[in-house]
Amino acid sequence: MILAIDVGNTNITVGGYADNKIQFVSRLATDNRRTADQYAVELYDLMRLAGFSATDTEGSVIASVVPSVGAAMANAIKKLTNTDPIILGPGVKTGVNIKIDNPSQLGADLVAGAAGAIDRYPMPAIIIDMGTATTLSVMDASGTFLGGVIAAGIGLTLNALTSNTALLSAIPIEAPKNTIGKNTVECMQSGLVLGTAAMIDGMVSRIEAELKSKCTVVATGGRAAQIIPHCNTKMQLDDNLLLDGLIKIYHKNI
Repeated sequence: MILAIDVGNTNITVGGYADNKIQFVSRLATDNRRTADQYAVELYDLMRLAGFSATDTEGSVIASVVPSVGAAMANAIKKLTNTDPIILGPGVKTGVNIKIDNPSQLGADLVAGAAGAIDRYPMPAIIIDMGTATTLSVMDASGTFLGGVIAAGIGLTLNALTSNTALLSAIPIEAPKNTIGKNTVECMQSGLVLGTAAMIDGMVSRIEAELKSKCTVVATGGRAAQIIPHCNTKMQLDDNLLLDGLIKIYHKNI
């Protein structure tokens, strides 16, 4: 089994692959106070729940946007499996041609998503990752990574509203029945869910206008399933895009 691990700002997504097919996906909370030993225990339990053990693990690959947690996770894997994980960063072969001002600044999660999309979807493509942040990654007809967009994710937006206003409280993140809300909760839900969907539609339209081409649009991330039903843009939901990209990267580096 190969472990693919995506360390995000809010969650850590762990995928177990055997014969290049995903066998399980689990999520942990990202917490930079946890030690490598604590993450090792959690990984051990996750694998047991899925019917695997540490001895089944041949190797692993990590993409992390939280360096301290990525390092703790790497040490946890070494303790569990006695193998060194591949950590996505400079010097790792990805198969992604990156054409931005400073390629080393590109988030490991965005690289993994691009790697996962290159052979799977027609190019040009826009990859929308809806997590702590909402990001749009743009790839041209040859699969070259051109750049993208970063916006606050729906959870961050809600936290900002409730933390900085006296009369707005936390609400369920779900779409209201109508765009025009009739009470505070509906108004906030409209702005959060339908507003995010409208932003995505608008940004996709602007990107396609700049490229002078229609694009394949792929959505992934923890919030994607809540948002894309309310988008006018036709797009493909791919929950495991980043994990699949990490597995591709793993095989390029062994």
